[in-house]
Amino acid sequence: MNIPNILTVLRVLLIPIFVLLFYLPFGWSYLAASAVFTVAAITDWLDGYLARRLQQSTPFGAFLDPVADKLMVAVALVLLVEEHANLWLTLPAVIIIGREIVVSALREWMAELGARAHVAVSNLGKWKTTAQMVALVILLANPPAMTIWVGMGYALLLVAAALTIWSMLHYLLAAWPHLNPEEQE
Repeated sequence: MNIPNILTVLRVLLIPIFVLLFYLPFGWSYLAASAVFTVAAITDWLDGYLARRLQQSTPFGAFLDPVADKLMVAVALVLLVEEHANLWLTLPAVIIIGREIVVSALREWMAELGARAHVAVSNLGKWKTTAQMVALVILLANPPAMTIWVGMGYALLLVAAALTIWSMLHYLLAAWPHLNPEEQE
């Protein structure tokens, strides 16, 4: 176990704490849940940075890091969809979670073909992740009443959903020659 892997495991362990804080019946619970989510988002960036900088990339970290990210984001989106119960949050949540499932399956399948590099993480995915994380931090910190902050969170989540579709199309187009047997002939 190295520092990047410990940070990744920490991110997974923060999920139940994050959920518990979100449901506590106190005025500060939204802010506390958002703070824990923020710490998790920072560890997401930090573990990758440290793994590269300290040359401590491991197969375990390569497996667990994207799983931890997807778990934290999916849990946050599910909690917010339940709390806000509106189309402005539900539709982007469905797009984001659906894309993660499609792209994860695509990466796994491409890895089996020995062509995983065709669907490696791109800068577009990093922009999507940034918009998504900032939106989730804002939305988690605020009760579901329409305020300027919640409106900003919805807008950023819609931007993240648009980038999500764009990045998914980018990955699918990159993988298309492997998906379409007619083009391989």
